[in-house]
Amino acid sequence: MNETTPVLQLSGISKRFGAVQALSDVDLDLFASEVHALVGENGAGKSTVVKILAGIHRPDDGHTKLNGQELVLSGPAAARHLGIAVIHQHPNLFPDLTVAENVFAGRLPRNGVRGVDWGELNRKAERLFANLGVKQSVSVPVRGLSVADQQLVEIAKALSLDARVLVMDEPTASLSGREVDRLFTIIRQLRGRGVAILFVDHRMEEVFEIADRVSVLRDGRHVITAPISELTPADAIRHMVGRRLETLFPKQDATIGEVALEVRGLARRGVFSDVSFQVRHGEILGLAGLVGAGRTEVARVIFGIDRADAGEVLVAGKHADIKSPNDAMQLGIVYVPEDRHEQGLVLDFSIAANVSLPIVKRLSHFLVVDHAQEAHLAADYSKQLQVRSTGVDQAASGLSGGNQQKVVIAKWLATKPTVLLLDEPTQGVDIGAKAEVHRIITQLAAQGMAIVLISSELLEVLGMADRVVVLHEGRIAAEFGRDGASQERIMAAATGQVDA
Repeated sequence: MNETTPVLQLSGISKRFGAVQALSDVDLDLFASEVHALVGENGAGKSTVVKILAGIHRPDDGHTKLNGQELVLSGPAAARHLGIAVIHQHPNLFPDLTVAENVFAGRLPRNGVRGVDWGELNRKAERLFANLGVKQSVSVPVRGLSVADQQLVEIAKALSLDARVLVMDEPTASLSGREVDRLFTIIRQLRGRGVAILFVDHRMEEVFEIADRVSVLRDGRHVITAPISELTPADAIRHMVGRRLETLFPKQDATIGEVALEVRGLARRGVFSDVSFQVRHGEILGLAGLVGAGRTEVARVIFGIDRADAGEVLVAGKHADIKSPNDAMQLGIVYVPEDRHEQGLVLDFSIAANVSLPIVKRLSHFLVVDHAQEAHLAADYSKQLQVRSTGVDQAASGLSGGNQQKVVIAKWLATKPTVLLLDEPTQGVDIGAKAEVHRIITQLAAQGMAIVLISSELLEVLGMADRVVVLHEGRIAAEFGRDGASQERIMAAATGQVDA
């Protein structure tokens, strides 16, 4: 670090919301020319820290110092005026204004009595993006930009305010691999210019790629701050959950059996082509690749949501004519989708009603659902999967993300499948819940189920899969056995740097 005095320092910060103690005696310091990662499980207090730095919340106790001088952040405008810029997970921009207007909102250059100097406005905005090494039209409305490009507008806005502290709250959550790479290049540029950066994230591989130091919060308390070189991802996770997580990727011995599912030359015009792979009973096959590589689209075709233009699907060695999800389920194939809220659950329904949805006809007599049988079924799966709830009559909307995902899995297990397609099964759940979902997946494989695991988290793919198939731009780029797979080799294949 270049300086001994932090640019921004929080000391003994506490914050309560009603009966909930969100933060207790938290310390955090940010130095110039440093990326400081802040990690913790959901509910650990990360968002509260971000909102305090943004001037949205005032702490109940503790001190905040900027360049050694104590200050009170009276609101977001005060924070921005002091050079503290916050980029939220969902950019806060005016969608119908242009890029340039958003960058200089409230500070548009004037040209005497003629009003806004539009030429100067656009030139100033173009210079900011040029300094970031980004080509961006500044005269187009923000509404049409991707989330990644909207984040760049926020960064340009921060630079226009001469921000010395940049707080980034889950900035990669909606980005593709290439967009993350571009963002990290810009973060490194800003670090080189002396900006102090707080990087809030939950993806360990990203934290360990970009951060200089990391601080861990657990249950609203500061657990540890250390140089990134002194920790491993496993260390950070252990501090986050308060216990060792060798069980994060539990592997049980499974007998690898006959081929359960095979796809040959599968293609969907403009999406993917010539995709072929097998998965056997008792095996976990990882499908890796960047966002947009075609992994989800392949799963949707196998499950009968979309139709293939070429190729075939074989189940237990026999051609399968799958025209709908019902056809797939009849053949023992089920699909746990990426978006559990929109596609996996009916949030207003109870746990019992959600679990019984795929087999409601089986539980009905003369069009009347046997609710006792439904509740018994849901209770059995809730016990097996360790769903934490007040009972099977609790609405799915009241469950945590991890428990919602368990209910989605239970719903499909109720159909007694032999092939399970899992699309981002731990997305949006905290570390502890991930370990539990991984345990369930491993147990199902040990029971002989064939599992296709789609995940954007390389650590998850490496930790869980027996084999890894990598897709790049709709084609298979590589296949690795468990011993031959590594983050470097998978990423090289996913970005088109190696041949299959």
